[in-house]
Amino acid sequence: MSSTSVARPSYAAVLRIPHARRTFAAALLGRLSYGVAPLSLMLAVTRASGSYAVAGVVMALFSATSVFLSPARAALIDRYGPRRALVPMAAAYTALLGSLTVAVWRPQAASPLVLGVVSAAAGACTPPLGPTMRAVWGRVAGDRALVRRAYSLDAVAEELLFVSGPLLVGVVVGFAPPALGIVVGAVLIAAGTAGFVSSPAVRDLAPGDTRTKARGRGRTRVLSGIRRPVIAAVAVGLALGAVELLVVAFTEERGHGGGSAAWVLAALSAGSAVGGLVNGAVAWRIPAGPRLALPALGLGLAMLGAGLASGLGTLATAMVIAGFFVAPAITTAYLVADEATGPETRVRAGAWVNTAVNAGSTAGTAAAGLLVGRLPTGWCFAATGAATLLVALAVAWGATRAGAS
Repeated sequence: MSSTSVARPSYAAVLRIPHARRTFAAALLGRLSYGVAPLSLMLAVTRASGSYAVAGVVMALFSATSVFLSPARAALIDRYGPRRALVPMAAAYTALLGSLTVAVWRPQAASPLVLGVVSAAAGACTPPLGPTMRAVWGRVAGDRALVRRAYSLDAVAEELLFVSGPLLVGVVVGFAPPALGIVVGAVLIAAGTAGFVSSPAVRDLAPGDTRTKARGRGRTRVLSGIRRPVIAAVAVGLALGAVELLVVAFTEERGHGGGSAAWVLAALSAGSAVGGLVNGAVAWRIPAGPRLALPALGLGLAMLGAGLASGLGTLATAMVIAGFFVAPAITTAYLVADEATGPETRVRAGAWVNTAVNAGSTAGTAAAGLLVGRLPTGWCFAATGAATLLVALAVAWGATRAGAS
């Protein structure tokens, strides 16, 4: 299935692709769970165990298996197709979230060991709806300009989901135990996955060629073909992971409350949404590969500028500018990875880019934690910008070498 080629595609043209609105809405409904279930789990474990340490360990296990096993789950999608692979994943994930709900509903209801084991298992079963949806876009859009706009729309929508998910958790915990938020997350993923796999656009997405299945060195072959977009994604994650902690430190140093940090981070998300929409609307003359490093370079320069901020207003402005490059950087990385792989490994390639963002974010948060308290926050922002620039320059150097060979 493919769309008709469109000379100057619009976002409306993306949503006019047959079955696109239904499929995209179902995928977004399921992906909203990613912003609801983890936060609800952290709050519920903290309440049930009375220990931030236990909650931290449980969430680390959940996040580690969810993030770092994402390419393995995506390989199952490539091999068996979305319907055969996503349904058992979603069923197991929903059941494990239900078990966690029972375990944390009452204070001291379960041992930390049980919580850790079940949380790790739940993270390992997280359905990769995002990478699968992008594979569907690549299949149904057909026209490359339309694919680029579809990816931009997807990136902006995902950004908004991770803002609205915590807001939904805030509403739930306002009148019910946080464990109910886990139930909401389970319902969202179950309903979203059911709607997604029942779409004709997903039913037509057949498994990859059995001759190219990932065996032995298959994972290495896929990753070696998408090194540049993966490295670019690491640069974005590095900046995002550091900035969350640095914004909080910046506001606390100046005697502002936590709400101020939330508004500054919201400015980052707003800038990302605008940047993603603009990136998708521009009729680029330069292919995605050569321009891959550009948004990462812009993000690094913006982080350097954030180091000069003297107050909340200037910091928020710097965050809007930094955010303007986030969605374009991620979208371009997905496009390059998509172009570098065949249909039989496309979900896996997208999952590697997503994993790289999360791995970079983890490293960025850890590095910022080491720097804060030892250096002024301005220097911490500058160090983050410099590190982002170095990674982006490595991506640009890779493009130069590829062009010369």
